[in-house]
Amino acid sequence: MASLRSPARRIAAGVTTTLAALLVWSALVAPNQLNRLTLGAFIRVPIEGLVVVALVLVLPAKPRRIVAIAVGVILGLLTVVKILDIGFFYALDRPFNPITDWGNFGPAVGVLRDSIGEAGAVAAVIVTAILILAMLVFVTLSVRRLTRITTRHRTASMRAVTVFGVVWIICAAFGIAIVRGAPIASTTAAGLAYEQVHQVRDGLEDQKKFATAAAVDPFRNTPGSDLLTGLRGKDVVIAFVESYGQVAVQGTSFSRPIDAELNAGTSKLSAAGFATKSAFLTSPTFGGISWLAHSTLQSGLWINNQQRYNQLVAGDRFTLSDAFKRAGWRTVADVASNHSDWGPGTTFYHYDKIYDDRNVGYLGPSFSYAAEPDQYIMSAFQRLELSKPDHAPVMAEIDLVSSHTPWAPLPTMVDWNQVGNGSIFANQPGQGQGPGVVWRNSKSVQAAYGQSIQYSLNTLISFVQTYNDPNLVLILLGDHQPATIVSGPNATHNVPITIVAHDPAVMNQISSWGWQDGMLPSPSAPVWPMDTFRDKFLTAYGPQPLPSASATTPAPH
Repeated sequence: MASLRSPARRIAAGVTTTLAALLVWSALVAPNQLNRLTLGAFIRVPIEGLVVVALVLVLPAKPRRIVAIAVGVILGLLTVVKILDIGFFYALDRPFNPITDWGNFGPAVGVLRDSIGEAGAVAAVIVTAILILAMLVFVTLSVRRLTRITTRHRTASMRAVTVFGVVWIICAAFGIAIVRGAPIASTTAAGLAYEQVHQVRDGLEDQKKFATAAAVDPFRNTPGSDLLTGLRGKDVVIAFVESYGQVAVQGTSFSRPIDAELNAGTSKLSAAGFATKSAFLTSPTFGGISWLAHSTLQSGLWINNQQRYNQLVAGDRFTLSDAFKRAGWRTVADVASNHSDWGPGTTFYHYDKIYDDRNVGYLGPSFSYAAEPDQYIMSAFQRLELSKPDHAPVMAEIDLVSSHTPWAPLPTMVDWNQVGNGSIFANQPGQGQGPGVVWRNSKSVQAAYGQSIQYSLNTLISFVQTYNDPNLVLILLGDHQPATIVSGPNATHNVPITIVAHDPAVMNQISSWGWQDGMLPSPSAPVWPMDTFRDKFLTAYGPQPLPSASATTPAPH
């Protein structure tokens, strides 16, 4: 029996060693972006591995064990970071930031819960935690195993290090690579470690830079009587259309119906007496984390990470909602995706009223992430605010969510007089495709995204056309581009923005902006950083800020 077990043990040991080598090799050279995960990206020589092998060959037993464990833990952590990077690049078009991104996991789980249900979200979180723990453990054990084998075969290991070292030097000198962007002379792990340290340092420095920029505000001390004089008597609605990015209106198969919707909307609104002008804004975020875009537009500061957002809402920066409130408007936020109290809405934006899923009387079904269809959100806003006789002018930020990922199932329009409490939508979710069907391939995801944007835009166009309020000024814009599966690689951060108004004087005051007529901005339309909108808007519709407070410091991008 012993003779039978011995070969089996040798085979098992060989398989284990091979798997350990593959795991460590992959941890050292694997790229951190999904589109770079090719076979050629793994045919490389990692300098970090050569250094570690050389080191363990010269160290005594105890220090060698300590080094092996330390290297294993570090390499395991770097592997977890690579996995996070892959997810962040896929969804947000940027790498994971160890300083600013921890706060995003809670909202991400919330999106997952609303998309696939509580049980599915909990299961996904548990599986993810197990995988992360397993990666840390198995990478560390693999490094320990390989170091033991290396020291047992000292001569062969020294020769291998020498040969691979020469190969690395030659490939580094001549820049040799099998695939573009993945040189054979790899420094991937060391480079990633350096980037993480660099991001930590930059994050700490950015806190000071942002505090300095936030402290200087040309409009902070402007009296209410001098603010927004060009909009007196108007109801002003800032409607964020979730994931409404440049990709929705330019150059894609799914953008053609959206373009047609916008052109038709321009004609419909013109027939109702409304003029429209459009351009692009560059959003500070991509694929998600919408509140960064909302706060950037409102504050006039570049809020491109959670750290800046937390700093912002803990301070007293003068926002657009503050400006309207100081000038005499009733200020309202409508955030249908919220199921609990939103602290910054009261303590930072100072809204007079905040609507969410709990207080708008909705008795209909949810549509995956969207607790309410956009048409109900606008109908409830009309009923609760604009339809009140002799109401004070209202300024509202309304965050529409029907075009939020996973873009399925989607609602369809009904007659505005039949919206009621939303029960009319009861059968619609079952009549549409679910996320499990839509997300089987990228083409169906892109098509569903396009349909969701069409629906949201149609809702706003129909709203303006139906209620035909001559005192309405609508600013509709996107918060960010959709995820890479829709936007594609190397997409811009640009989002469309359109101003709709019945009063010609409202449009005349922005004639110097150079925005294009209509709801569909062309590729040559002006592009502004989103953080410049607040000051341009307040300047266009009111006197210049007080000279004593006119000094400005550009927000660092």
